[in-house]
Amino acid sequence: MRLYDTYTRGKQELPEAPGPIRMYFCGPTVYARAHIGNARPFVIGMWLRRWLAERGYDATLVHNITDINDKIYDAAPGASAELAARATEWYLHDTADFGLGMPDEQPLASDLIPQIVAAIEQLVEREYAYEVDGDVYYRVSKFPDYGKLSGQRPEQVEEQEPNARKEDPRDFALWKANKPGEDTSWDSPWGRGRPGWHIECSVMAEELLGPSFEIHGGGLDLVFPHHENEIAQSRALGHPFAKLWAHNGMLRFTGEKMSKSEGNVTTIRDALDRWGSETLLVFFMTAHWAKPIDYSDETLTAAEARAASLREVFRNRSESAPAGEWERFAAALDDDFNTPEALSIMHSWRDHELLRRALDVFGIASLAETEEAPAEVRELAERRQEARANGDFAEGDRLRSEIDAAGWVVRDVAGGFQLVPKR
Repeated sequence: MRLYDTYTRGKQELPEAPGPIRMYFCGPTVYARAHIGNARPFVIGMWLRRWLAERGYDATLVHNITDINDKIYDAAPGASAELAARATEWYLHDTADFGLGMPDEQPLASDLIPQIVAAIEQLVEREYAYEVDGDVYYRVSKFPDYGKLSGQRPEQVEEQEPNARKEDPRDFALWKANKPGEDTSWDSPWGRGRPGWHIECSVMAEELLGPSFEIHGGGLDLVFPHHENEIAQSRALGHPFAKLWAHNGMLRFTGEKMSKSEGNVTTIRDALDRWGSETLLVFFMTAHWAKPIDYSDETLTAAEARAASLREVFRNRSESAPAGEWERFAAALDDDFNTPEALSIMHSWRDHELLRRALDVFGIASLAETEEAPAEVRELAERRQEARANGDFAEGDRLRSEIDAAGWVVRDVAGGFQLVPKR
């Protein structure tokens, strides 16, 4: 299996099955209800784990939650811990409703403070970091490969955390001294404070997956500075860290990146309540994971129609697929996890067993379920059939409207009728 790697700018082969394949996908910073764009790395990570398992791999997925961050302090001065805990519960509940299961581990940054402090101490001892007034900064100039992941030229990197007392404007924070209004802090050799964002992820990944692991995922917007800084920190400690960097394209709202700062946010909860998990998962399949995807009524309506088309297959007789069809499907996913190609292949199948197996990879095997209409709806359909047989087409139309209002569609088929639930 091959995946595109941001670091080398090309597709890289994964180890042969059974691997292992250890994956770390960056999760959300929890200070509000997560938007639907936050769901894309979660969904892609879960799909990859499911497909790798299907292919015989021992696959592990870690998906972290950042519950210590400036954004949380800003959103709830004096009550950041309470907000983070509440928003964490929202995120876990909302992502569970996709029906994909959950990652193997979902660590919280706040649970690993001693390990984070220990890592920073090692960086200071190795002279990759230094303290200024209770803050600790990473020396970017000491890491010659800085900028290789993102393509940034080190001499052109802009200052990430302004502080006139830093040795170099490019240096970034590993530890931040406690400030007024920040209601959570921990002891450290440099005084009370809390970790910087980047060191949190390095430590969470290595604590659960080891100093070297196969895949690091996350949104394309994290390449710089977040992931660039993760590499610098971990490799300064002598750890190889991630072997392959898989960055998903951004979700765009009518062509623009969805973000809280832009005010064009649809939450995961809102999207699930409006469209349902099946439509949303089919929607995510329609674009290659590394490319942007546009979120709009038009694209979601199209995905809803594609889900309905897949469901329709199971309301008709199964037709055996030609030999080699599963291998064709597998080849699409093995070559950079090409879900649009896989979806196109699935749409060509009328083989119930084969299609159900493929749907299960993406957590939408529910499309294969058939549903019996309630007795009262069947009675309406029978009365409609009788009215039409007697030539009373006006009554037939009226009964069709009643059936429609009850949430069902009646279809005339040879020898009778068929009732299909509206979705």
